[in-house]
Amino acid sequence: MTTATILVVDDDREMRVSLVHLLESAGYNAVIAKNAQAGLEAIHTSAPDVILSDVRMPEMDGLEFQRKAREISNVPVILISAHGDIPMAVGALQDGAYSFVEKPFEPRRLLGILKNAVRMKRLEDSTKLLQSRLAELTDLERILIGNSPQIAAVRDLIFDFAVSNANVLILGETGTGKELAARALHDLGTSPSAPFVPINCAAIPPERFEETVFGTTQNPRGLMSQANGGTLFLDELSSMPHGTQAKILRAIETKQYQRIGETDVQTAELRVISAASDQIAQMVTEKSFREDLLFRLNTLVIELPSLADRGEDVLLLFRHYTQRLSQLYELPMPKLTNDDISALMSYDWPGNVRELQNVAERRVLAERRGGGSVRLAIARQTSLQPFPGTLREAVAAFEREVISRSIQDENGRMDDVAAALGIGRRTLNEKIVKLDLDKDALLEK
Repeated sequence: MTTATILVVDDDREMRVSLVHLLESAGYNAVIAKNAQAGLEAIHTSAPDVILSDVRMPEMDGLEFQRKAREISNVPVILISAHGDIPMAVGALQDGAYSFVEKPFEPRRLLGILKNAVRMKRLEDSTKLLQSRLAELTDLERILIGNSPQIAAVRDLIFDFAVSNANVLILGETGTGKELAARALHDLGTSPSAPFVPINCAAIPPERFEETVFGTTQNPRGLMSQANGGTLFLDELSSMPHGTQAKILRAIETKQYQRIGETDVQTAELRVISAASDQIAQMVTEKSFREDLLFRLNTLVIELPSLADRGEDVLLLFRHYTQRLSQLYELPMPKLTNDDISALMSYDWPGNVRELQNVAERRVLAERRGGGSVRLAIARQTSLQPFPGTLREAVAAFEREVISRSIQDENGRMDDVAAALGIGRRTLNEKIVKLDLDKDALLEK
């Protein structure tokens, strides 16, 4: 990263010399201006990352300077004020100044404010540059937006794997965009007009899984038949019933299957793309998922990064969603404040991109009331506990609560947990994976 440039605007020579010495010793490039007018000119010639300006200066004071600076640039302005200038400095903050430092100032505090201001400026520059590219993005980049090395590597893999007919396993946390990646693999492949048939393994009752996939005499159009000639996408792979896994494996290996209740053999030429969390490997170790089936499905592997690991992509994605949702709801696009940026970058996003989209939608809808903040939208997200909409969701929520409490009560001894719940260890393991429970996190509470 290039060294940041700080513009110092002060009519006091001793203060300028002192600040330049402090800034250069901290590794910054320092540019000086003896008055506000020279400072405005230096914004164009020096392209500073941050401006340090005194409040009291002849001809044009720091308050007027920072207002004019904001008209021509988005460079953060930090005001240096004497004690009596604090009311004026507070007014300047309301007008858009980044911060102010009272004389005499503590060098470490000033450098800390500078560091944050530089970071904010570069984040804003980066997101504006990336946003300007949105209209020029490829179809894949529109789906997997981001400039982090992690997401760029994912896009490269999708381009490489799309032209292959080999099966692909997509790994990633909930909300990272596994189905988007699967659809991209299909759409960029050799037959984008062929069927793309998704199966959410967690949404199909175990007793109806085989008939849903293979079809029956009464309903011959099973999902396998629908995907013939195209792509079959197995989402939530870990929730596939263990008893069905052998039949799925045989169908993938032989490209043949039988409908339930029939002896005739059907054929299906298709590519299988699967999606699962990293826990699928643990399930193989614990014998709750067939190793041979996983080996058949993971010929090629793509690992999607969590949003928390994607750095500045958070800002780009948030701007993308707020822009799109503002158009949808016909509301003004919210302007990101310094506090909004801080909230977005400091939050750990356990729900990944899906959660970010929800937060963006709440922030946009807050414009109907004339305001809001990202921090408040996140707080509502974390406190939101909706009542389950279906019986299946209610049962899952109840199971999640009971198993979680039992894990905590038995201090993580899984054999004791299974005994206390009256179920087998394999069943317990399957439910832990299906309900996306984190044993270690539960024991830390």
